[in-house]
Amino acid sequence: MKNAFYLILLFIILSFNNLFAIVEGAKPSLKDTIRDEAIVLPETLLPNLDSLLSNWLTTRYLNLDKNCIDQSVNPSFTDSIYIERLSKLSTVIEMPYNQIVRSYINLYAERLRVRVSYMMGLSQFYFPLFEQALDAENLPLELKYLPVIESALNPSAISHAGAAGLWQFMLPTGKQYGLEITSLIDERRDPIKSTYVAARYLKNLHRIYGDWGLAIAAYNCGPGNVNKAIRRSGGKRDYWEIYFNLPKETRGYLPAFIAVNYLMNYTSEHNICSAKCNIPLNTDTVVVNQMVHFQQIADVLNLPIQEIRTLNPSYKHDLIPGNISPCVLRLPMFSAYSYIENADSISKYRADDYLMAFRRTVEPTPGEMNAQSYLRYKVKRGETLATIARKYRVSVSDLKDWNKLYSSRVSKGKSLKIYRDKQPIIESRPSESLASRTKSKGVDTTTVAVDSSKIAVDEKQIAQKRTTKTTKYRYYIVERGDTLWAIANRFPGISVKDIMAANRLRHHNAIQVGMKIKIPKT
Repeated sequence: MKNAFYLILLFIILSFNNLFAIVEGAKPSLKDTIRDEAIVLPETLLPNLDSLLSNWLTTRYLNLDKNCIDQSVNPSFTDSIYIERLSKLSTVIEMPYNQIVRSYINLYAERLRVRVSYMMGLSQFYFPLFEQALDAENLPLELKYLPVIESALNPSAISHAGAAGLWQFMLPTGKQYGLEITSLIDERRDPIKSTYVAARYLKNLHRIYGDWGLAIAAYNCGPGNVNKAIRRSGGKRDYWEIYFNLPKETRGYLPAFIAVNYLMNYTSEHNICSAKCNIPLNTDTVVVNQMVHFQQIADVLNLPIQEIRTLNPSYKHDLIPGNISPCVLRLPMFSAYSYIENADSISKYRADDYLMAFRRTVEPTPGEMNAQSYLRYKVKRGETLATIARKYRVSVSDLKDWNKLYSSRVSKGKSLKIYRDKQPIIESRPSESLASRTKSKGVDTTTVAVDSSKIAVDEKQIAQKRTTKTTKYRYYIVERGDTLWAIANRFPGISVKDIMAANRLRHHNAIQVGMKIKIPKT
Protein backbone atom coordinates (compact mmCIF):
# COMPACT_ATOMS: atom_id res chain seq x y z
CA MET A 1 0.00 0.00 0.00
CA LYS A 2 2.85 2.33 0.90
CA ASN A 3 4.62 1.54 -2.39
CA ALA A 4 1.46 2.33 -4.33
CA PHE A 5 1.20 5.69 -2.52
CA TYR A 6 4.78 6.60 -3.43
CA LEU A 7 4.19 5.64 -7.06
CA ILE A 8 1.11 7.87 -7.25
CA LEU A 9 3.02 10.77 -5.63
CA LEU A 10 5.92 10.34 -8.06
CA PHE A 11 3.48 10.34 -11.00
CA ILE A 12 1.88 13.62 -9.78
CA ILE A 13 5.31 15.29 -9.40
CA LEU A 14 6.40 14.22 -12.87
CA SER A 15 3.12 15.44 -14.33
CA PHE A 16 3.59 18.88 -12.80
CA ASN A 17 7.17 19.04 -14.14
CA ASN A 18 5.93 18.23 -17.64
CA LEU A 19 3.20 20.86 -17.30
CA PHE A 20 5.73 23.52 -16.29
CA ALA A 21 7.97 22.48 -19.19
CA ILE A 22 5.08 22.87 -21.64
CA VAL A 23 4.19 26.29 -20.24
CA GLU A 24 7.83 27.36 -20.37
CA GLY A 25 8.15 26.12 -23.97
CA ALA A 26 5.04 28.05 -24.95
CA LYS A 27 6.49 31.31 -23.71
CA PRO A 28 6.05 33.96 -26.46
CA SER A 29 9.26 34.99 -28.20
CA LEU A 30 10.58 38.54 -28.47
CA LYS A 31 9.25 38.97 -32.00
CA ASP A 32 5.71 38.48 -30.63
CA THR A 33 5.99 40.65 -27.52
CA ILE A 34 8.32 43.49 -28.53
CA ARG A 35 6.92 46.99 -28.08
CA ASP A 36 8.10 50.42 -29.20
CA GLU A 37 6.10 53.52 -28.38
CA ALA A 38 8.54 55.84 -30.18
CA ILE A 39 8.04 54.54 -33.72
CA VAL A 40 9.81 56.53 -36.44
CA LEU A 41 8.36 56.28 -39.94
CA PRO A 42 10.71 55.47 -42.84
CA GLU A 43 12.02 58.81 -44.13
CA THR A 44 10.73 58.31 -47.69
CA LEU A 45 7.25 57.11 -46.75
CA LEU A 46 5.11 60.25 -46.35
CA PRO A 47 6.84 62.59 -48.87
CA ASN A 48 6.63 59.97 -51.62
CA LEU A 49 3.00 59.18 -50.78
CA ASP A 50 2.13 62.87 -50.96
CA SER A 51 3.88 63.29 -54.32
CA LEU A 52 2.01 60.24 -55.58
CA LEU A 53 -1.33 62.04 -55.35
CA SER A 54 -0.15 64.91 -57.58
CA ASN A 55 1.79 62.68 -59.95
CA TRP A 56 0.70 63.00 -63.60
CA LEU A 57 0.51 59.23 -63.87
CA THR A 58 -1.94 59.15 -60.97
CA THR A 59 -4.14 61.98 -62.19
CA ARG A 60 -4.14 60.77 -65.79
CA TYR A 61 -4.47 57.01 -65.56
CA LEU A 62 -5.86 56.14 -62.12
CA ASN A 63 -9.58 56.47 -61.45
CA LEU A 64 -10.75 56.20 -57.86
CA ASP A 65 -14.39 55.81 -56.87
CA LYS A 66 -14.86 58.76 -54.51
CA ASN A 67 -18.04 57.28 -53.04
CA CYS A 68 -16.13 54.15 -52.11
CA ILE A 69 -13.63 56.20 -50.11
CA ASP A 70 -16.13 58.56 -48.52
CA GLN A 71 -18.44 55.78 -47.37
CA SER A 72 -15.82 53.26 -46.28
CA VAL A 73 -14.78 52.80 -42.68
CA ASN A 74 -11.82 50.83 -41.40
CA PRO A 75 -13.16 48.08 -39.11
CA SER A 76 -11.44 47.05 -35.90
CA PHE A 77 -10.07 43.52 -35.47
CA THR A 78 -8.64 41.60 -32.56
CA ASP A 79 -5.02 40.56 -32.38
CA SER A 80 -5.97 36.92 -32.90
CA ILE A 81 -7.54 37.76 -36.28
CA TYR A 82 -4.41 39.59 -37.43
CA ILE A 83 -2.27 36.65 -36.31
CA GLU A 84 -4.49 34.18 -38.15
CA ARG A 85 -4.51 36.21 -41.38
CA LEU A 86 -0.74 36.69 -41.38
CA SER A 87 -0.25 32.96 -40.83
CA LYS A 88 -2.31 32.25 -43.95
CA LEU A 89 -0.13 34.36 -46.25
CA SER A 90 1.78 32.18 -48.70
CA THR A 91 5.22 33.62 -47.96
CA VAL A 92 8.76 32.40 -47.43
CA ILE A 93 9.69 35.42 -45.32
CA GLU A 94 8.40 35.13 -41.73
CA MET A 95 5.52 37.50 -40.93
CA PRO A 96 5.26 37.77 -37.13
CA TYR A 97 2.65 39.96 -35.44
CA ASN A 98 3.34 42.37 -32.59
CA GLN A 99 2.44 45.84 -31.37
CA ILE A 100 4.82 47.52 -33.84
CA VAL A 101 3.39 45.65 -36.83
CA ARG A 102 -0.14 46.54 -35.71
CA SER A 103 0.82 50.24 -35.55
CA TYR A 104 1.87 50.12 -39.19
CA ILE A 105 -1.25 48.22 -40.24
CA ASN A 106 -3.33 50.96 -38.61
CA LEU A 107 -1.22 53.65 -40.29
CA TYR A 108 -1.82 52.28 -43.80
CA ALA A 109 -5.43 51.18 -43.21
CA GLU A 110 -6.60 54.42 -41.60
CA ARG A 111 -4.42 57.49 -42.15
CA LEU A 112 -3.10 56.42 -45.57
CA ARG A 113 -6.06 54.46 -46.91
CA VAL A 114 -6.62 56.78 -49.93
CA ARG A 115 -2.97 56.45 -50.91
CA VAL A 116 -3.19 52.68 -50.52
CA SER A 117 -6.08 52.73 -53.03
CA TYR A 118 -3.89 54.50 -55.59
CA MET A 119 -0.97 52.17 -54.93
CA MET A 120 -3.28 49.21 -55.45
CA GLY A 121 -4.05 50.64 -58.88
CA LEU A 122 -0.38 51.19 -59.73
CA SER A 123 0.46 47.67 -58.57
CA GLN A 124 -1.43 46.32 -61.60
CA PHE A 125 1.22 47.96 -63.77
CA TYR A 126 4.38 47.38 -61.71
CA PHE A 127 3.91 44.11 -59.78
CA PRO A 128 4.10 41.78 -62.82
CA LEU A 129 7.48 43.36 -63.62
CA PHE A 130 8.70 42.96 -60.02
CA GLU A 131 7.55 39.34 -59.86
CA GLN A 132 9.31 38.48 -63.12
CA ALA A 133 12.64 39.89 -61.91
CA LEU A 134 12.36 38.26 -58.46
CA ASP A 135 11.43 34.93 -59.98
CA ALA A 136 14.44 35.13 -62.32
CA GLU A 137 16.69 35.29 -59.23
CA ASN A 138 14.63 32.64 -57.38
CA LEU A 139 13.69 35.14 -54.65
CA PRO A 140 10.50 35.34 -52.54
CA LEU A 141 7.81 37.14 -54.54
CA GLU A 142 6.60 39.00 -51.45
CA LEU A 143 9.66 41.26 -51.85
CA LYS A 144 7.64 43.04 -54.56
CA TYR A 145 6.09 45.11 -51.74
CA LEU A 146 9.39 46.81 -50.82
CA PRO A 147 8.94 49.64 -53.40
CA VAL A 148 5.58 50.43 -51.78
CA ILE A 149 7.54 51.48 -48.68
CA GLU A 150 10.55 52.87 -50.54
CA SER A 151 8.93 55.06 -53.19
CA ALA A 152 5.13 54.64 -53.01
CA LEU A 153 5.56 53.13 -56.54
CA ASN A 154 6.76 56.46 -57.91
CA PRO A 155 9.72 55.86 -60.32
CA SER A 156 10.73 59.54 -60.15
CA ALA A 157 10.91 59.61 -56.34
CA ILE A 158 14.11 61.15 -54.91
CA SER A 159 14.92 61.19 -51.19
CA HIS A 160 16.68 64.05 -49.40
CA ALA A 161 19.77 61.80 -49.22
CA GLY A 162 19.82 61.36 -53.00
CA ALA A 163 18.31 57.87 -53.31
CA ALA A 164 16.30 57.62 -56.53
CA GLY A 165 13.75 55.48 -58.33
CA LEU A 166 11.22 52.83 -57.40
CA TRP A 167 13.81 50.95 -55.36
CA GLN A 168 15.56 54.08 -53.98
CA PHE A 169 19.15 53.28 -54.90
CA MET A 170 21.96 55.54 -53.77
CA LEU A 171 24.35 56.60 -56.55
CA PRO A 172 27.36 54.42 -55.49
CA THR A 173 25.21 51.29 -55.19
CA GLY A 174 23.56 51.94 -58.55
CA LYS A 175 26.90 52.34 -60.29
CA GLN A 176 28.36 49.33 -58.51
CA TYR A 177 25.61 47.20 -60.02
CA GLY A 178 26.05 48.58 -63.52
CA LEU A 179 23.35 51.26 -63.76
CA GLU A 180 24.27 54.23 -65.95
CA ILE A 181 24.12 57.50 -64.02
CA THR A 182 25.22 60.65 -65.85
CA SER A 183 24.10 64.26 -66.23
CA LEU A 184 21.53 63.13 -68.82
CA ILE A 185 20.59 59.58 -67.81
CA ASP A 186 19.76 58.02 -64.45
CA GLU A 187 18.90 54.34 -64.82
CA ARG A 188 17.99 54.14 -61.14
CA ARG A 189 14.69 55.61 -62.35
CA ASP A 190 14.29 52.99 -65.08
CA PRO A 191 11.62 50.60 -63.71
CA ILE A 192 12.93 47.55 -65.58
CA LYS A 193 16.69 47.93 -65.13
CA SER A 194 16.46 49.07 -61.50
CA THR A 195 14.16 46.17 -60.64
CA TYR A 196 16.58 43.56 -61.94
CA VAL A 197 19.42 45.26 -60.09
CA ALA A 198 17.34 45.33 -56.89
CA ALA A 199 16.74 41.59 -57.21
CA ARG A 200 20.48 40.94 -57.53
CA TYR A 201 21.24 43.24 -54.61
CA LEU A 202 18.67 41.57 -52.35
CA LYS A 203 20.01 38.16 -53.31
CA ASN A 204 23.54 39.22 -52.34
CA LEU A 205 22.33 40.64 -49.01
CA HIS A 206 20.53 37.39 -48.18
CA ARG A 207 23.67 35.47 -49.10
CA ILE A 208 25.58 37.59 -46.58
CA TYR A 209 23.17 37.22 -43.63
CA GLY A 210 21.20 34.06 -44.37
CA ASP A 211 18.15 35.78 -42.87
CA TRP A 212 15.52 37.82 -44.72
CA GLY A 213 14.81 40.12 -41.79
CA LEU A 214 18.46 41.21 -41.64
CA ALA A 215 18.72 41.38 -45.46
CA ILE A 216 15.68 43.68 -45.63
CA ALA A 217 17.11 45.88 -42.87
CA ALA A 218 20.45 46.06 -44.72
CA TYR A 219 18.61 47.08 -47.88
CA ASN A 220 17.26 50.09 -46.01
CA CYS A 221 20.24 51.25 -43.94
CA GLY A 222 23.19 49.42 -45.50
CA PRO A 223 25.14 46.34 -44.36
CA GLY A 224 27.47 48.50 -42.26
CA ASN A 225 24.71 49.65 -39.91
CA VAL A 226 23.31 46.13 -39.60
CA ASN A 227 26.77 44.76 -38.76
CA LYS A 228 27.14 47.43 -36.06
CA ALA A 229 23.78 46.46 -34.58
CA ILE A 230 24.81 42.79 -34.55
CA ARG A 231 28.05 43.62 -32.71
CA ARG A 232 26.29 45.89 -30.20
CA SER A 233 23.78 43.16 -29.42
CA GLY A 234 26.53 40.67 -28.62
CA GLY A 235 26.51 38.84 -31.94
CA LYS A 236 22.78 38.12 -32.18
CA ARG A 237 21.60 37.58 -35.75
CA ASP A 238 17.85 38.10 -35.56
CA TYR A 239 16.11 41.34 -36.60
CA TRP A 240 13.96 41.56 -33.47
CA GLU A 241 16.89 40.90 -31.13
CA ILE A 242 18.96 43.70 -32.67
CA TYR A 243 15.91 45.97 -33.11
CA PHE A 244 16.92 48.67 -30.61
CA ASN A 245 20.50 48.72 -31.91
CA LEU A 246 19.40 49.62 -35.44
CA PRO A 247 19.05 53.23 -36.67
CA LYS A 248 15.67 54.60 -35.55
CA GLU A 249 14.31 54.88 -39.07
CA THR A 250 15.23 51.28 -39.93
CA ARG A 251 13.50 49.86 -36.86
CA GLY A 252 10.13 50.36 -38.48
CA TYR A 253 11.20 49.12 -41.91
CA LEU A 254 10.51 45.40 -41.48
CA PRO A 255 7.26 46.02 -39.52
CA ALA A 256 6.12 48.33 -42.35
CA PHE A 257 7.02 45.61 -44.87
CA ILE A 258 4.93 43.06 -42.94
CA ALA A 259 2.04 45.54 -42.67
CA VAL A 260 2.05 46.21 -46.42
CA ASN A 261 2.14 42.47 -47.16
CA TYR A 262 -0.86 42.07 -44.88
CA LEU A 263 -2.89 44.99 -46.17
CA MET A 264 -2.27 44.36 -49.88
CA ASN A 265 -3.75 40.89 -49.37
CA TYR A 266 -6.65 41.98 -47.12
CA THR A 267 -7.72 45.32 -48.59
CA SER A 268 -11.35 44.24 -48.98
CA GLU A 269 -11.53 43.25 -45.29
CA HIS A 270 -10.52 46.82 -44.47
CA ASN A 271 -12.99 48.32 -46.98
CA ILE A 272 -10.22 49.73 -49.17
CA CYS A 273 -11.16 49.82 -52.85
CA SER A 274 -8.50 49.77 -55.54
CA ALA A 275 -8.18 52.56 -58.09
CA LYS A 276 -8.72 51.45 -61.66
CA CYS A 277 -5.53 51.56 -63.71
CA ASN A 278 -5.66 52.70 -67.34
CA ILE A 279 -1.90 52.90 -67.94
CA PRO A 280 -1.11 51.55 -71.43
CA LEU A 281 0.19 48.08 -70.61
CA ASN A 282 0.92 47.31 -74.26
CA THR A 283 4.18 49.16 -74.82
CA ASP A 284 7.23 48.50 -76.95
CA THR A 285 10.78 49.80 -77.15
CA VAL A 286 12.74 51.29 -80.03
CA VAL A 287 16.47 51.95 -80.29
CA VAL A 288 17.38 55.61 -80.79
CA ASN A 289 20.70 56.43 -82.49
CA GLN A 290 20.25 60.19 -82.69
CA MET A 291 19.87 63.04 -80.25
CA VAL A 292 16.13 63.51 -79.78
CA HIS A 293 14.07 65.69 -77.43
CA PHE A 294 10.81 64.41 -75.90
CA GLN A 295 8.97 67.44 -77.28
CA GLN A 296 9.98 66.49 -80.83
CA ILE A 297 8.52 63.02 -80.31
CA ALA A 298 5.39 64.40 -78.65
CA ASP A 299 4.69 66.90 -81.45
CA VAL A 300 5.28 64.56 -84.39
CA LEU A 301 3.52 61.51 -82.91
CA ASN A 302 0.78 63.58 -81.23
CA LEU A 303 1.47 62.20 -77.74
CA PRO A 304 1.34 64.03 -74.39
CA ILE A 305 4.92 64.74 -73.37
CA GLN A 306 4.03 63.67 -69.83
CA GLU A 307 3.18 60.22 -71.15
CA ILE A 308 6.63 59.93 -72.73
CA ARG A 309 8.17 61.07 -69.43
CA THR A 310 6.12 58.53 -67.51
CA LEU A 311 7.25 55.65 -69.71
CA ASN A 312 10.89 56.87 -69.79
CA PRO A 313 11.73 58.28 -66.34
CA SER A 314 15.47 57.60 -66.66
CA TYR A 315 16.02 60.58 -69.00
CA LYS A 316 16.59 63.54 -66.70
CA HIS A 317 16.19 66.48 -69.12
CA ASP A 318 13.66 65.17 -71.66
CA LEU A 319 16.66 64.43 -73.90
CA ILE A 320 17.70 61.09 -75.42
CA PRO A 321 21.47 61.22 -76.20
CA GLY A 322 21.36 58.49 -78.82
CA ASN A 323 24.17 60.19 -80.75
CA ILE A 324 26.59 59.31 -77.92
CA SER A 325 25.51 55.67 -77.65
CA PRO A 326 22.31 53.81 -78.65
CA CYS A 327 19.46 54.48 -76.22
CA VAL A 328 16.14 52.77 -75.60
CA LEU A 329 12.82 54.62 -75.85
CA ARG A 330 9.58 53.08 -74.53
CA LEU A 331 6.31 54.10 -76.19
CA PRO A 332 2.72 52.82 -76.46
CA MET A 333 2.66 49.97 -78.97
CA PHE A 334 0.99 51.90 -81.79
CA SER A 335 3.33 54.88 -81.32
CA ALA A 336 6.45 52.68 -81.39
CA TYR A 337 5.69 51.68 -84.97
CA SER A 338 5.07 55.31 -85.91
CA TYR A 339 8.40 56.33 -84.41
CA ILE A 340 10.29 53.79 -86.52
CA GLU A 341 8.61 55.10 -89.68
CA ASN A 342 9.26 58.77 -88.81
CA ALA A 343 12.60 58.61 -86.96
CA ASP A 344 14.43 60.99 -89.31
CA SER A 345 11.57 63.46 -89.41
CA ILE A 346 11.37 63.48 -85.62
CA SER A 347 15.10 64.18 -85.15
CA LYS A 348 14.93 67.10 -87.63
CA TYR A 349 11.68 68.62 -86.38
CA ARG A 350 12.52 72.05 -84.86
CA ALA A 351 15.99 70.74 -84.01
CA ASP A 352 17.40 74.26 -83.59
CA ASP A 353 14.75 75.02 -80.96
CA TYR A 354 15.04 71.86 -78.89
CA LEU A 355 18.59 70.57 -79.38
CA MET A 356 20.94 73.50 -79.93
CA ALA A 357 21.62 74.14 -76.24
CA PHE A 358 22.37 70.47 -75.61
CA ARG A 359 24.53 70.01 -78.70
CA ARG A 360 26.96 72.61 -77.40
CA THR A 361 27.71 70.40 -74.44
CA VAL A 362 27.45 66.82 -75.67
CA GLU A 363 28.37 66.87 -79.39
CA PRO A 364 31.71 67.62 -81.08
CA THR A 365 31.99 71.25 -82.16
CA PRO A 366 31.68 72.21 -85.87
CA GLY A 367 34.61 71.02 -87.96
CA GLU A 368 35.21 67.93 -85.88
CA MET A 369 34.52 64.41 -87.07
CA ASN A 370 31.15 62.72 -86.63
CA ALA A 371 30.35 60.49 -83.66
CA GLN A 372 31.03 57.28 -85.60
CA SER A 373 34.64 58.27 -86.52
CA TYR A 374 36.81 58.32 -83.47
CA LEU A 375 39.68 56.32 -82.08
CA ARG A 376 40.13 54.85 -78.64
CA TYR A 377 43.29 55.66 -76.76
CA LYS A 378 44.35 53.85 -73.61
CA VAL A 379 46.19 56.10 -71.16
CA LYS A 380 49.70 54.93 -70.29
CA ARG A 381 51.61 55.36 -67.06
CA GLY A 382 52.76 58.94 -66.52
CA GLU A 383 50.59 60.45 -69.24
CA THR A 384 48.36 63.47 -68.70
CA LEU A 385 45.60 65.02 -70.76
CA ALA A 386 48.08 67.69 -71.83
CA THR A 387 50.61 65.18 -73.24
CA ILE A 388 47.86 63.22 -75.01
CA ALA A 389 46.37 66.43 -76.43
CA ARG A 390 49.79 67.44 -77.86
CA LYS A 391 50.27 63.97 -79.29
CA TYR A 392 47.04 64.14 -81.30
CA ARG A 393 47.04 67.90 -81.94
CA VAL A 394 43.82 68.54 -79.98
CA SER A 395 43.05 70.69 -76.96
CA VAL A 396 42.67 69.53 -73.38
CA SER A 397 39.16 71.02 -73.27
CA ASP A 398 38.21 68.88 -76.32
CA LEU A 399 39.37 65.73 -74.53
CA LYS A 400 37.32 66.70 -71.49
CA ASP A 401 34.18 67.35 -73.55
CA TRP A 402 34.43 64.17 -75.60
CA ASN A 403 34.99 61.97 -72.53
CA LYS A 404 32.80 63.82 -69.99
CA LEU A 405 35.76 64.60 -67.76
CA TYR A 406 35.49 67.28 -65.10
CA SER A 407 39.13 67.18 -64.04
CA SER A 408 42.44 67.34 -65.90
CA ARG A 409 43.62 64.27 -64.01
CA VAL A 410 43.38 60.95 -65.81
CA SER A 411 44.29 57.50 -64.55
CA LYS A 412 46.41 54.87 -66.24
CA GLY A 413 44.39 52.41 -68.32
CA LYS A 414 41.46 54.76 -68.93
CA SER A 415 40.05 54.59 -72.46
CA LEU A 416 39.65 57.98 -74.15
CA LYS A 417 37.70 58.97 -77.27
CA ILE A 418 39.64 61.16 -79.72
CA TYR A 419 37.60 62.58 -82.59
CA ARG A 420 40.37 64.36 -84.55
CA ASP A 421 41.60 62.52 -87.65
CA LYS A 422 45.23 63.05 -86.73
CA GLN A 423 48.10 60.65 -86.43
CA PRO A 424 50.22 60.91 -83.29
CA ILE A 425 53.25 63.14 -83.57
CA ILE A 426 56.41 61.09 -84.21
CA GLU A 427 59.39 62.46 -82.34
CA SER A 428 61.96 61.63 -85.08
CA ARG A 429 61.70 63.16 -88.56
CA PRO A 430 60.02 60.58 -90.86
CA SER A 431 61.79 61.86 -94.02
CA GLU A 432 65.19 61.10 -92.59
CA SER A 433 66.31 57.59 -93.60
CA LEU A 434 68.23 55.19 -91.42
CA ALA A 435 71.24 55.35 -93.74
CA SER A 436 71.38 59.16 -93.76
CA ARG A 437 71.13 59.35 -89.98
CA THR A 438 73.82 56.73 -89.41
CA LYS A 439 76.08 58.18 -92.13
CA SER A 440 75.91 61.60 -90.58
CA LYS A 441 77.20 60.06 -87.37
CA GLY A 442 80.06 58.27 -89.14
CA VAL A 443 78.58 54.81 -89.03
CA ASP A 444 79.16 52.36 -91.90
CA THR A 445 75.84 51.65 -93.66
CA THR A 446 76.79 48.05 -94.51
CA THR A 447 77.18 47.27 -90.83
CA VAL A 448 73.93 48.97 -90.13
CA ALA A 449 72.17 46.84 -92.77
CA VAL A 450 73.48 43.64 -91.16
CA ASP A 451 72.46 44.88 -87.74
CA SER A 452 69.05 45.82 -89.13
CA SER A 453 68.48 42.28 -90.41
CA LYS A 454 69.54 40.96 -87.03
CA ILE A 455 67.15 43.37 -85.34
CA ALA A 456 64.36 42.20 -87.67
CA VAL A 457 65.02 38.57 -86.69
CA ASP A 458 65.10 39.50 -83.00
CA GLU A 459 61.85 41.47 -83.30
CA LYS A 460 60.20 38.51 -85.02
CA GLN A 461 61.26 36.22 -82.17
CA ILE A 462 59.99 38.73 -79.64
CA ALA A 463 56.69 38.97 -81.50
CA GLN A 464 56.39 35.19 -81.48
CA LYS A 465 57.02 35.14 -77.74
CA ARG A 466 54.39 37.82 -77.22
CA THR A 467 51.91 35.85 -79.33
CA THR A 468 52.61 32.74 -77.28
CA LYS A 469 52.15 34.72 -74.08
CA THR A 470 48.88 36.33 -75.10
CA THR A 471 47.30 32.97 -75.84
CA LYS A 472 46.73 32.76 -72.10
CA TYR A 473 43.94 35.29 -72.50
CA ARG A 474 40.85 35.94 -74.53
CA TYR A 475 39.42 39.44 -74.87
CA TYR A 476 36.07 40.99 -74.10
CA ILE A 477 34.68 44.43 -75.04
CA VAL A 478 32.72 45.98 -72.16
CA GLU A 479 29.11 46.71 -73.07
CA ARG A 480 26.57 49.02 -71.46
CA GLY A 481 25.27 47.60 -68.17
CA ASP A 482 28.23 45.24 -67.72
CA THR A 483 29.80 44.71 -64.31
CA LEU A 484 32.83 42.60 -63.45
CA TRP A 485 30.53 40.16 -61.69
CA ALA A 486 28.30 39.84 -64.78
CA ILE A 487 31.30 39.43 -67.11
CA ALA A 488 32.85 36.76 -64.88
CA ASN A 489 29.60 34.79 -65.01
CA ARG A 490 29.87 34.66 -68.81
CA PHE A 491 33.08 32.64 -68.56
CA PRO A 492 32.91 29.41 -66.50
CA GLY A 493 35.71 29.03 -64.00
CA ILE A 494 36.60 32.74 -64.03
CA SER A 495 36.15 34.94 -60.96
CA VAL A 496 36.06 38.71 -60.52
CA LYS A 497 39.47 38.53 -58.86
CA ASP A 498 40.91 36.74 -61.92
CA ILE A 499 39.72 39.52 -64.24
CA MET A 500 40.95 42.26 -61.89
CA ALA A 501 44.40 40.63 -61.63
CA ALA A 502 44.71 40.09 -65.40
CA ASN A 503 43.86 43.73 -66.12
CA ARG A 504 45.52 45.27 -63.05
CA LEU A 505 42.24 46.79 -61.90
CA ARG A 506 42.13 48.25 -58.42
CA HIS A 507 38.37 48.68 -58.12
CA HIS A 508 35.27 46.69 -59.12
CA ASN A 509 33.86 49.68 -61.01
CA ALA A 510 37.04 50.49 -62.96
CA ILE A 511 35.59 49.38 -66.30
CA GLN A 512 33.90 51.51 -68.96
CA VAL A 513 31.80 50.87 -72.04
CA GLY A 514 34.05 50.02 -75.02
CA MET A 515 36.99 49.00 -72.83
CA LYS A 516 38.87 45.88 -74.01
CA ILE A 517 39.70 43.62 -71.08
CA LYS A 518 41.61 40.37 -70.76
CA ILE A 519 39.79 37.21 -69.69
CA PRO A 520 42.16 34.50 -68.43
CA LYS A 521 41.72 31.11 -70.07
CA THR A 522 40.89 28.29 -67.65
